[in-house]
Amino acid sequence: MTYLEFERPLADLEGKAEELRALARKGEGVDLEKEAAALDLKAGDMLRSLYRNLDPWRKTLVARHPDRPHCIDYIKALITEWTPLAGDRAFGDDHAVMGGLGRFRDQAVVVIGHEKGNDTRSRIHRNFGMSRPEGYRKAIRLMDMADRFGLPVITLVDTPGAYPGKGAEERGQSEAIARSTEKCLQIGVPLVSIIIGEGGSGGAVAFATADRLAMLEHSIYSVISPEGCASILWKDAEKMREAAEALKLTAQDLRKLGVVDSVIPEPTGGAQRDPDEAIRQVGDEIARLLGELEGTNRADLIRKRRQKYLDMGARGLAA
Repeated sequence: MTYLEFERPLADLEGKAEELRALARKGEGVDLEKEAAALDLKAGDMLRSLYRNLDPWRKTLVARHPDRPHCIDYIKALITEWTPLAGDRAFGDDHAVMGGLGRFRDQAVVVIGHEKGNDTRSRIHRNFGMSRPEGYRKAIRLMDMADRFGLPVITLVDTPGAYPGKGAEERGQSEAIARSTEKCLQIGVPLVSIIIGEGGSGGAVAFATADRLAMLEHSIYSVISPEGCASILWKDAEKMREAAEALKLTAQDLRKLGVVDSVIPEPTGGAQRDPDEAIRQVGDEIARLLGELEGTNRADLIRKRRQKYLDMGARGLAA
Protein backbone atom coordinates (compact mmCIF):
# COMPACT_ATOMS: atom_id res chain seq x y z
CA MET A 1 0.00 0.00 0.00
CA THR A 2 1.29 3.42 -0.99
CA TYR A 3 0.29 6.12 1.51
CA LEU A 4 -0.15 9.77 0.64
CA GLU A 5 1.32 12.54 2.78
CA PHE A 6 -1.92 13.24 4.65
CA GLU A 7 -2.40 9.50 5.29
CA ARG A 8 0.73 9.10 7.46
CA PRO A 9 -1.17 8.72 10.76
CA LEU A 10 -3.26 6.02 9.08
CA ALA A 11 -0.10 4.31 7.85
CA ASP A 12 1.21 4.19 11.43
CA LEU A 13 -1.98 2.59 12.74
CA GLU A 14 -2.25 0.00 9.99
CA GLY A 15 1.47 -0.72 10.29
CA LYS A 16 1.16 -1.36 14.03
CA ALA A 17 -1.76 -3.74 13.47
CA GLU A 18 0.30 -5.69 10.94
CA GLU A 19 3.27 -5.77 13.34
CA LEU A 20 1.09 -7.30 16.05
CA ARG A 21 -0.11 -9.98 13.65
CA ALA A 22 3.47 -10.68 12.57
CA LEU A 23 4.48 -11.12 16.22
CA ALA A 24 1.57 -13.46 16.77
CA ARG A 25 2.63 -15.58 13.81
CA LYS A 26 6.15 -15.89 15.20
CA GLY A 27 5.34 -16.57 18.86
CA GLU A 28 3.71 -19.82 19.95
CA GLY A 29 0.56 -19.35 22.00
CA VAL A 30 0.64 -15.55 21.64
CA ASP A 31 -2.78 -14.16 20.77
CA LEU A 32 -2.67 -10.52 19.74
CA GLU A 33 -5.65 -10.58 17.38
CA LYS A 34 -7.89 -8.62 19.76
CA GLU A 35 -5.35 -5.78 19.97
CA ALA A 36 -4.82 -5.84 16.20
CA ALA A 37 -8.58 -5.81 15.59
CA ALA A 38 -8.93 -2.78 17.88
CA LEU A 39 -6.28 -0.97 15.81
CA ASP A 40 -8.14 -1.96 12.63
CA LEU A 41 -11.32 -0.37 13.95
CA LYS A 42 -9.44 2.80 14.86
CA ALA A 43 -7.79 2.86 11.42
CA GLY A 44 -11.18 2.44 9.74
CA ASP A 45 -12.59 5.40 11.65
CA MET A 46 -9.54 7.48 10.74
CA LEU A 47 -9.83 6.52 7.05
CA ARG A 48 -13.47 7.61 6.93
CA SER A 49 -12.61 10.84 8.72
CA LEU A 50 -9.72 11.65 6.37
CA TYR A 51 -11.82 11.10 3.24
CA ARG A 52 -15.05 12.68 4.49
CA ASN A 53 -14.17 16.23 3.40
CA LEU A 54 -11.04 16.21 1.24
CA ASP A 55 -9.90 19.65 0.14
CA PRO A 56 -9.10 20.18 -3.58
CA TRP A 57 -5.35 19.66 -3.13
CA ARG A 58 -5.81 16.37 -1.31
CA LYS A 59 -8.24 15.27 -4.02
CA THR A 60 -5.52 16.08 -6.53
CA LEU A 61 -3.12 13.80 -4.66
CA VAL A 62 -5.71 11.00 -4.56
CA ALA A 63 -6.43 11.42 -8.29
CA ARG A 64 -2.71 10.91 -8.94
CA HIS A 65 -2.35 7.95 -6.56
CA PRO A 66 -0.14 5.33 -8.27
CA ASP A 67 -2.34 2.46 -7.05
CA ARG A 68 -5.58 3.73 -8.61
CA PRO A 69 -6.91 1.44 -11.35
CA HIS A 70 -5.77 2.63 -14.77
CA CYS A 71 -7.23 2.38 -18.25
CA ILE A 72 -5.78 -1.09 -18.83
CA ASP A 73 -7.43 -2.34 -15.62
CA TYR A 74 -10.85 -1.08 -16.69
CA ILE A 75 -10.47 -2.65 -20.12
CA LYS A 76 -9.46 -6.01 -18.68
CA ALA A 77 -12.39 -6.01 -16.26
CA LEU A 78 -15.17 -4.47 -18.37
CA ILE A 79 -14.38 -5.23 -22.01
CA THR A 80 -14.59 -8.70 -23.54
CA GLU A 81 -13.28 -9.78 -26.94
CA TRP A 82 -10.79 -6.90 -26.70
CA THR A 83 -8.91 -6.24 -29.94
CA PRO A 84 -6.35 -3.42 -29.60
CA LEU A 85 -5.62 -1.25 -32.61
CA ALA A 86 -2.38 0.68 -33.00
CA GLY A 87 -0.89 3.54 -34.97
CA ASP A 88 -2.11 6.74 -36.59
CA ARG A 89 -1.37 5.65 -40.19
CA ALA A 90 1.00 8.62 -40.47
CA PHE A 91 3.92 8.48 -38.03
CA GLY A 92 3.71 5.69 -35.48
CA ASP A 93 2.00 4.34 -32.38
CA ASP A 94 1.65 6.24 -29.13
CA HIS A 95 1.72 3.91 -26.13
CA ALA A 96 0.21 6.59 -23.87
CA VAL A 97 -3.10 6.04 -25.66
CA MET A 98 -4.87 2.69 -25.74
CA GLY A 99 -7.62 2.04 -28.25
CA GLY A 100 -9.50 -0.79 -29.82
CA LEU A 101 -12.67 -2.78 -30.34
CA GLY A 102 -14.49 -4.93 -27.83
CA ARG A 103 -17.77 -5.72 -26.16
CA PHE A 104 -19.11 -3.90 -23.13
CA ARG A 105 -21.84 -6.03 -21.56
CA ASP A 106 -22.44 -7.71 -24.93
CA GLN A 107 -22.60 -4.41 -26.82
CA ALA A 108 -19.93 -3.79 -29.49
CA VAL A 109 -18.00 -0.59 -28.67
CA VAL A 110 -14.83 1.33 -29.41
CA VAL A 111 -12.74 2.17 -26.33
CA ILE A 112 -10.06 4.87 -26.20
CA GLY A 113 -8.11 5.87 -23.10
CA HIS A 114 -4.94 7.26 -21.57
CA GLU A 115 -2.67 4.72 -19.88
CA LYS A 116 -0.10 5.91 -17.31
CA GLY A 117 1.50 2.56 -16.45
CA ASN A 118 1.83 0.98 -13.00
CA ASP A 119 5.59 0.60 -12.43
CA THR A 120 8.75 2.37 -13.50
CA ARG A 121 9.20 0.37 -16.69
CA SER A 122 5.59 0.68 -17.88
CA ARG A 123 5.35 4.36 -16.90
CA ILE A 124 8.33 5.19 -19.09
CA HIS A 125 6.89 3.03 -21.88
CA ARG A 126 3.54 4.84 -21.58
CA ASN A 127 5.17 8.27 -21.17
CA PHE A 128 3.26 8.70 -17.89
CA GLY A 129 -0.01 9.00 -19.80
CA MET A 130 1.10 12.11 -21.72
CA SER A 131 0.10 11.66 -25.34
CA ARG A 132 2.00 12.81 -28.39
CA PRO A 133 0.24 13.93 -31.61
CA GLU A 134 0.11 10.38 -32.97
CA GLY A 135 -1.96 9.37 -29.92
CA TYR A 136 -4.64 11.92 -30.75
CA ARG A 137 -4.49 10.98 -34.43
CA LYS A 138 -4.94 7.33 -33.44
CA ALA A 139 -8.01 8.39 -31.45
CA ILE A 140 -9.36 10.29 -34.47
CA ARG A 141 -8.90 7.18 -36.62
CA LEU A 142 -10.76 5.04 -34.09
CA MET A 143 -13.60 7.55 -33.74
CA ASP A 144 -13.94 7.65 -37.55
CA MET A 145 -14.16 3.86 -37.57
CA ALA A 146 -16.76 3.86 -34.80
CA ASP A 147 -18.82 6.41 -36.74
CA ARG A 148 -18.60 4.35 -39.92
CA PHE A 149 -19.81 1.16 -38.26
CA GLY A 150 -22.27 2.73 -35.81
CA LEU A 151 -20.42 1.76 -32.63
CA PRO A 152 -20.67 3.76 -29.38
CA VAL A 153 -17.39 5.25 -28.14
CA ILE A 154 -16.20 5.02 -24.53
CA THR A 155 -13.23 7.16 -23.50
CA LEU A 156 -11.29 6.77 -20.24
CA VAL A 157 -9.40 9.94 -19.36
CA ASP A 158 -6.34 9.88 -17.10
CA THR A 159 -3.58 12.26 -18.14
CA PRO A 160 -1.65 15.15 -16.58
CA GLY A 161 -1.82 16.74 -20.04
CA ALA A 162 -0.48 16.35 -23.55
CA TYR A 163 3.27 15.82 -23.87
CA PRO A 164 5.00 19.22 -24.40
CA GLY A 165 8.24 17.90 -25.90
CA LYS A 166 10.01 19.37 -28.92
CA GLY A 167 9.27 16.41 -31.18
CA ALA A 168 5.59 16.50 -30.28
CA GLU A 169 5.40 20.21 -31.09
CA GLU A 170 7.22 19.67 -34.38
CA ARG A 171 4.67 17.01 -35.37
CA GLY A 172 1.71 19.30 -34.63
CA GLN A 173 0.63 18.65 -31.07
CA SER A 174 -1.87 21.51 -30.76
CA GLU A 175 -3.36 20.76 -34.19
CA ALA A 176 -3.82 17.09 -33.29
CA ILE A 177 -5.55 17.99 -30.01
CA ALA A 178 -7.86 20.42 -31.83
CA ARG A 179 -8.68 17.82 -34.50
CA SER A 180 -9.46 15.20 -31.86
CA THR A 181 -11.76 17.62 -30.01
CA GLU A 182 -13.43 18.49 -33.32
CA LYS A 183 -13.90 14.81 -34.12
CA CYS A 184 -15.62 14.27 -30.76
CA LEU A 185 -18.19 16.88 -31.84
CA GLN A 186 -18.65 15.41 -35.34
CA ILE A 187 -19.29 11.71 -34.84
CA GLY A 188 -22.89 10.54 -35.04
CA VAL A 189 -22.65 7.78 -32.43
CA PRO A 190 -22.99 7.95 -28.62
CA LEU A 191 -19.83 9.17 -26.90
CA VAL A 192 -19.45 8.59 -23.16
CA SER A 193 -16.36 9.79 -21.31
CA ILE A 194 -15.20 8.93 -17.78
CA ILE A 195 -12.43 10.81 -15.96
CA ILE A 196 -10.84 8.06 -13.86
CA GLY A 197 -7.90 10.04 -12.45
CA GLU A 198 -6.46 13.25 -13.83
CA GLY A 199 -8.12 15.22 -16.59
CA GLY A 200 -5.37 17.64 -17.52
CA SER A 201 -5.84 20.51 -19.96
CA GLY A 202 -6.46 20.05 -23.69
CA GLY A 203 -4.95 16.60 -23.48
CA ALA A 204 -8.10 15.54 -21.61
CA VAL A 205 -10.59 17.73 -23.50
CA ALA A 206 -9.58 15.96 -26.74
CA PHE A 207 -11.21 12.76 -25.41
CA ALA A 208 -13.82 14.23 -23.07
CA THR A 209 -15.94 16.41 -25.37
CA ALA A 210 -18.71 13.87 -25.01
CA ASP A 211 -22.49 13.46 -24.92
CA ARG A 212 -22.12 12.39 -21.30
CA LEU A 213 -19.15 13.14 -19.06
CA ALA A 214 -18.75 11.48 -15.64
CA MET A 215 -16.00 11.75 -13.06
CA LEU A 216 -14.93 9.46 -10.28
CA GLU A 217 -15.50 11.06 -6.88
CA HIS A 218 -11.82 11.84 -6.24
CA SER A 219 -10.74 12.60 -9.80
CA ILE A 220 -9.86 16.09 -11.10
CA TYR A 221 -10.43 17.99 -14.36
CA SER A 222 -8.79 21.35 -15.02
CA VAL A 223 -7.29 23.63 -17.62
CA ILE A 224 -3.86 23.42 -15.95
CA SER A 225 -2.25 21.60 -13.04
CA PRO A 226 -2.33 23.35 -9.64
CA GLU A 227 1.48 23.55 -9.69
CA GLY A 228 1.49 25.11 -13.17
CA CYS A 229 -1.23 27.58 -12.21
CA ALA A 230 0.65 28.59 -9.04
CA SER A 231 3.87 29.08 -11.02
CA ILE A 232 2.13 31.43 -13.45
CA LEU A 233 -0.05 33.42 -11.03
CA TRP A 234 2.22 33.62 -7.99
CA LYS A 235 5.61 32.63 -9.43
CA ASP A 236 5.65 29.99 -6.72
CA ALA A 237 4.76 26.33 -7.36
CA GLU A 238 4.43 25.82 -3.59
CA LYS A 239 1.14 27.74 -3.68
CA MET A 240 -0.46 24.73 -5.38
CA ARG A 241 -3.01 24.36 -2.56
CA GLU A 242 -4.40 27.85 -3.20
CA ALA A 243 -4.37 27.16 -6.94
CA ALA A 244 -6.25 23.86 -6.53
CA GLU A 245 -8.95 25.71 -4.59
CA ALA A 246 -9.23 28.47 -7.19
CA LEU A 247 -9.33 26.14 -10.20
CA LYS A 248 -12.57 24.40 -9.10
CA LEU A 249 -11.12 21.15 -10.39
CA THR A 250 -12.98 18.63 -8.23
CA ALA A 251 -15.82 16.46 -9.50
CA GLN A 252 -18.19 18.08 -7.00
CA ASP A 253 -17.37 21.64 -8.10
CA LEU A 254 -17.62 20.76 -11.77
CA ARG A 255 -20.97 19.04 -11.24
CA LYS A 256 -22.30 22.25 -9.70
CA LEU A 257 -20.92 24.27 -12.61
CA GLY A 258 -22.62 21.98 -15.12
CA VAL A 259 -19.40 20.79 -16.74
CA VAL A 260 -19.86 17.20 -15.54
CA ASP A 261 -23.06 15.18 -15.88
CA SER A 262 -22.52 12.78 -12.97
CA VAL A 263 -20.13 11.89 -10.15
CA ILE A 264 -19.31 8.21 -9.54
CA PRO A 265 -18.86 7.24 -5.87
CA GLU A 266 -15.54 5.66 -4.86
CA PRO A 267 -14.89 3.13 -2.09
CA THR A 268 -13.95 4.65 1.27
CA GLY A 269 -10.32 5.68 0.98
CA GLY A 270 -10.44 6.07 -2.81
CA ALA A 271 -10.45 3.73 -5.80
CA GLN A 272 -6.97 2.50 -4.85
CA ARG A 273 -8.37 0.86 -1.69
CA ASP A 274 -10.83 -1.35 -3.60
CA PRO A 275 -10.11 -1.28 -7.34
CA ASP A 276 -12.65 -4.01 -8.15
CA GLU A 277 -15.49 -2.05 -6.56
CA ALA A 278 -14.41 1.18 -8.26
CA ILE A 279 -14.31 -0.54 -11.65
CA ARG A 280 -17.75 -2.07 -11.04
CA GLN A 281 -19.17 1.37 -10.21
CA VAL A 282 -17.68 2.83 -13.40
CA GLY A 283 -19.10 -0.04 -15.46
CA ASP A 284 -22.58 0.54 -14.04
CA GLU A 285 -22.38 4.26 -14.80
CA ILE A 286 -21.20 3.66 -18.37
CA ALA A 287 -24.14 1.29 -18.89
CA ARG A 288 -26.56 3.88 -17.48
CA LEU A 289 -25.20 6.70 -19.65
CA LEU A 290 -25.19 4.61 -22.82
CA GLY A 291 -28.78 3.64 -21.99
CA GLU A 292 -29.77 7.33 -21.88
CA LEU A 293 -28.38 7.81 -25.39
CA GLU A 294 -29.77 4.63 -26.91
CA GLY A 295 -32.11 5.22 -29.82
CA THR A 296 -31.07 8.84 -30.40
CA ASN A 297 -30.62 9.44 -34.11
CA ARG A 298 -27.39 10.69 -35.64
CA ALA A 299 -28.52 14.26 -36.31
CA ASP A 300 -29.88 14.74 -32.79
CA LEU A 301 -26.73 13.34 -31.17
CA ILE A 302 -24.50 15.77 -33.05
CA ARG A 303 -26.84 18.74 -32.50
CA LYS A 304 -27.33 18.14 -28.77
CA ARG A 305 -23.63 17.50 -28.17
CA ARG A 306 -22.67 20.72 -29.92
CA GLN A 307 -25.38 22.69 -28.08
CA LYS A 308 -24.21 21.27 -24.74
CA TYR A 309 -20.81 22.91 -25.13
CA LEU A 310 -22.17 26.14 -26.61
CA ASP A 311 -24.43 26.46 -23.57
CA MET A 312 -21.50 25.76 -21.28
CA GLY A 313 -19.57 28.62 -22.89
CA ALA A 314 -22.57 30.93 -22.58
CA ARG A 315 -22.87 30.17 -18.86
CA GLY A 316 -19.18 30.96 -18.43
CA LEU A 317 -19.55 34.33 -20.15
CA ALA A 318 -22.62 35.15 -18.08
CA ALA A 319 -20.75 34.39 -14.87
